[in-house]
Amino acid sequence: MLSVVVEHIFLLVLVTLVSVLQNAFFATKVEREGKEHHNNTSAFERVSCANRNCMDSYPTFLAVMWCAGLCLNQAPAAFAGLVYLVARQKYFVGYMGQTSQSTPGYLFGKRVLSFLFLMCIVGIFNLLLVRYFGNDFKDTVETITTAASALLLIP
Repeated sequence: MLSVVVEHIFLLVLVTLVSVLQNAFFATKVEREGKEHHNNTSAFERVSCANRNCMDSYPTFLAVMWCAGLCLNQAPAAFAGLVYLVARQKYFVGYMGQTSQSTPGYLFGKRVLSFLFLMCIVGIFNLLLVRYFGNDFKDTVETITTAASALLLIP
C-alpha cells in the first residue's frame, strides 16, 4: 500500500527536495555575502532581497505544485516545478547583478506558477465532474497538460 502511494507522489517529493537544496544555497549565499561585506553593502542588500523574494513565493509554489500533482498528474506538475526552480535560480542570480537582470526570471516563474494554478483548477473541476456527473475527462486532460508542459520551455 505504501509503495503505491509513494509511486504517485515520488516526482513531487524529488522536486520538493531539490527546492529545499536550492533554498539552502540561497541562504548560504546571503550568509557568505554578509560575512564578506559586513551587512552594509549594496551587494548584501541585493542578495538578501532576492532571498526574501524567493522565500515569499515559495509556499505558493509548493501549494500549487502539490495540488496540481495530486489532483491531476504528477509528471507535468513535477516538470513545471523543475522549470520553476530554474526560473527562480535565474531570478536570484540576476538580482545579484542588477535588479533589471532579474526580470526575465521573475516573468518566467510567474508563467510557470500560472500553469500550475491552471492545472489545479482543471484537476479540481474534473474531480467535481466525476463526483456529480459521472464524467471523467482525466485521461484527456492529462494528455493535454503533458503536451502543454513542454510549451513552458518556450521563452
